[in-house]
Amino acid sequence: MRQQLMKMLTDRKDEIIQIRRHLHAHPELSFHEEETSKFIRDFYKGKDVDVAEEVGGGHAVVVTIKGGKPGKTIALRADFDALPIHEETGLPFKSENDGVMHACGHDGHTAYLLVLADCLIKLKEEIPGTIKIVHQHAEETPPGGAKGVMESGILDDVEQIFGIHVFPFGESGEVYYHSGYSMAGRTYFNLKVQGVGGHGSSPHMANDAIVAAAYFVTAIQTVISRRLNPFDTGVVTIGSFDGKGSFNVIKDAVSLEGDVRYMNTETRDKIDKEIHRIVSGIEAMFGVKTEFTYTNDYPPLYNDPDVTKQVVASLEKGVGEYLTAVSEYEMLSGSEDFAYYLEKIPGVFFYIGAKPKGTEQVYFNHHPKFDIDEDALLVAAKAVADVVLDYYKLD
Repeated sequence: MRQQLMKMLTDRKDEIIQIRRHLHAHPELSFHEEETSKFIRDFYKGKDVDVAEEVGGGHAVVVTIKGGKPGKTIALRADFDALPIHEETGLPFKSENDGVMHACGHDGHTAYLLVLADCLIKLKEEIPGTIKIVHQHAEETPPGGAKGVMESGILDDVEQIFGIHVFPFGESGEVYYHSGYSMAGRTYFNLKVQGVGGHGSSPHMANDAIVAAAYFVTAIQTVISRRLNPFDTGVVTIGSFDGKGSFNVIKDAVSLEGDVRYMNTETRDKIDKEIHRIVSGIEAMFGVKTEFTYTNDYPPLYNDPDVTKQVVASLEKGVGEYLTAVSEYEMLSGSEDFAYYLEKIPGVFFYIGAKPKGTEQVYFNHHPKFDIDEDALLVAAKAVADVVLDYYKLD
């Protein structure tokens, strides 16, 4: 069966690329992926599968492939939303939606999974179990489409889940993984400091909100440098400070916002506690009022160590065939809403090398010139196929 499935995928490489290019030319933002969702649903029309639409309060599509024999249920996931970025690649199939771009590879994720799913449908009588294909919306925008999909209950019977992401700093044919905590969690915060406005000539008659907010900017960095174990990882960023006014006017109120990154839930909870304590302290110290929003977005992504070993063993079968290397990679500080699935379901999220050929300058995900080596999409399809075949012990 493995030989048959790999040949089917190879024969449909051009189709994978064509689908990717179509999606690349027609990107849609998170929670607004109406046409992309329709394209996916249309792909499955007439096929012997169950298709659930609008899953999780968004445009997600979950396709259930019931095998010809009883057995366990697994899930494969690909995201399909784009970003609010003006494309600068110059590709002949560049975005036709001005200011919107597939700058993270989700077009490629969807393309490979559509074709892989179709091949699995054709072979489903040999599969001892059920495979759920999760085409997920809104990965890029909190709270993330994965959260809604999980809360819908449609994956409650899933034993293991797998996903991939194209990785522009690895060559096509290289696959990377990390066991345990692998990607950072993320928290968004917004702080409004309310003081008393006044004239710069009479500061004693005012209460300067900028001074209090500026202290917060400095103090919050001590959470990382003085409250965390030096071997733990955390980052606090102030990305916006809205304090603009007249040069001789004491500001009545200012607002700022930022985010926090952390590599495990213990660090998340520690930072949360300390930042809230600083906010309370600013109120007492400066006599100001605050409005504080602190929202935990994506959790840290945790690859189950036992499942990771299983996946690595499966992938190593492809070395010398469609893979050149399977390597462990360091933890990544970016966030990924696939982490919501892994909070409840054992699984693995791994990376497919996709560095464009013939280029010295590589642009990372979310850059207006981001692109991939489309050969990597067939690699992704075959890699995930091997994971599925090994799970069900199909040769």
